[in-house]
Amino acid sequence: MEPCPKLGTLRQGALPRSQRNDNFIDKSFTVMADLILKVLPTNQKAKEAFAYYRDGMSAQGDGEYAEALENYQEALRLEEDPNDRAFILYNMALVYASNGEHNRALEQYEQALELNAKMPQVLNNMAVIHHHLGSIAQEKGEGDEADRRFDLAADYWSKAIRLAPNNYIEAQNWLKTTGRGSADVYL
Repeated sequence: MEPCPKLGTLRQGALPRSQRNDNFIDKSFTVMADLILKVLPTNQKAKEAFAYYRDGMSAQGDGEYAEALENYQEALRLEEDPNDRAFILYNMALVYASNGEHNRALEQYEQALELNAKMPQVLNNMAVIHHHLGSIAQEKGEGDEADRRFDLAADYWSKAIRLAPNNYIEAQNWLKTTGRGSADVYL
């Protein structure tokens, strides 16, 4: 591990991801984020948390999920703001879900909601996972488990739609066609 010149802390690898990425968009984002961090009246710990979060997002975008999770875990350790912590947990859940670790993803999403209950994207993603697991149960002939998962999906989608009524049109259609939604969630 070598010192990170910008943050003065030890980081794994020769350079932090933000300094070794060849992607123009990531470099542009990094430059803008660094400028914002310089002008915002933020303490060093919050700046360091953001640097890890930024590197986690970059790694996640490159499909480097283990590296992304390491960065997110470090950002979560440093971050004190509940809303920012919720977004870190949200991104961790995305990684777990993409790796097929649905229960871990659901746990991270639940933690994110505990910190910020007004994240429709979290509710939507939880619904998608429950719908997926319900479909698998249905294919296996496990009707009770399928119904339980579909009911959970309906509940999470209904909550997401209430927070963001112009989003999740496919979910709204699914709620209508399956009879699992109430009239207050339809456009």
